[in-house]
Amino acid sequence: MVFILFHLVRFFLIAIFGKIIGLTAAIMNENVLQKLKILAESAKYDVSCSSSGTTRSNKAGTLGNTVGGWGICHSFAEDGRCISLLKVMLTNYCIYDCAYCINRRTNDLPRATLSVSELVDLTMEFYRRNYIEGLFLSSGVVRSPDYTMERLVRVAKDLRTVHRFNGYIHLKSIPGASRELVNEAGLYADRLSVNVEIPKEENLKHLAPEKDHKSVYAPMLYIQQGALESAEERKKYRYAPRFAPAGQSTQMIVGATPETDKDILSLSSALYQRPTMRRVYYSGYVSVNTYDKRLPALKQPPLVRENRLYQADWLMRFYEFKVDEIVDEAYPDLDLEIDPKLAWALRHPERFPVDINKADYEMILRVPGIGVKSARLIIASRRFSKLGSYELKKMGVVMKKAQYFITCSELPTLRTVNEMTPQAVRSLLIPHPKKKVDERQLTLAFED
Repeated sequence: MVFILFHLVRFFLIAIFGKIIGLTAAIMNENVLQKLKILAESAKYDVSCSSSGTTRSNKAGTLGNTVGGWGICHSFAEDGRCISLLKVMLTNYCIYDCAYCINRRTNDLPRATLSVSELVDLTMEFYRRNYIEGLFLSSGVVRSPDYTMERLVRVAKDLRTVHRFNGYIHLKSIPGASRELVNEAGLYADRLSVNVEIPKEENLKHLAPEKDHKSVYAPMLYIQQGALESAEERKKYRYAPRFAPAGQSTQMIVGATPETDKDILSLSSALYQRPTMRRVYYSGYVSVNTYDKRLPALKQPPLVRENRLYQADWLMRFYEFKVDEIVDEAYPDLDLEIDPKLAWALRHPERFPVDINKADYEMILRVPGIGVKSARLIIASRRFSKLGSYELKKMGVVMKKAQYFITCSELPTLRTVNEMTPQAVRSLLIPHPKKKVDERQLTLAFED
């Protein structure tokens, strides 16, 4: 009887303790999810989120790979596949009071901080449930840049060494962080980034008096040196660790300060001269702190300007344009009505028309409506036969634009830009919105 009573009491205590533990875990998970909701909302204004540039397949004994709810954002892998990342901040507390930032010290908003273990567990649980394929982690600055950076590094280190996580990790390096911490971060992260935010230092000082460009460019240099040293080591030792294999990126805010597009693109061009700089992102300023009189009163973000900057950035990276060909002293800002490539062509009618069957690759690339893929197909195909408008359409050339700037094997049906005038061609190519448009006829097209 005593034996039976002892076991009944034992089972009763186990059940009670089990419920207490389960209740504690539920409360803890609810608290973590509430923190995640706050920190994911705080992270949404950082647009420099991309996982392209690195490939690492799954290995025995590891979890995840780099190619394959709240805080989940979509990015693109090197092969063009859309992937999901957990985009979150470690904390939205910050010692700085930057005028343009939602997380500035003086803002009255919900604050939260995830511990290193909570963030690591969240990442692993999201991955196991197939919600994400990687992590994009940033943070407000608490105590000091080194204190914050050390916690970011611990998250990446624990994921790699303790949980054997093999997926994509993008860390935001904290401006002002020490070289030792940046070097350690590069051993665990696929990509590191430091945001320039404001192109000109005098404007940065006006909106963020506690920051300067020196604290931004120093970590950029550490990342560059670490990557170059790693590349040299791997030439000697095959299994030497790779340092930030996807390189680095940065972000600039567009419209918060009076810089011209020439100022922005000149800085981007200089940054692209660095061997490890992969992407410069442009973020149209969102009026999150309307009470601050130092900021412009914008009803909506300058999204068209942002798009034009990305198009100009593309021209510099893939179309062999120099920055002073896109913007100069006479035209310091991009044309918001037409894309930069078309704007350049209309300013230089003497360079056209281009004979598709004779021109070199570099000149064919400069024809509006012809992209990199189409230009390569033209060069490869014209060795076998002369090309006409039919063949060009099959190759993906946007003849609506290109027809005014090229000649081919057949007689043109329309006059070229020299036979007309640049103004006439411009008026034909500027989209004119109709008063009444059937919603079923609306399509989204991306043209070169």
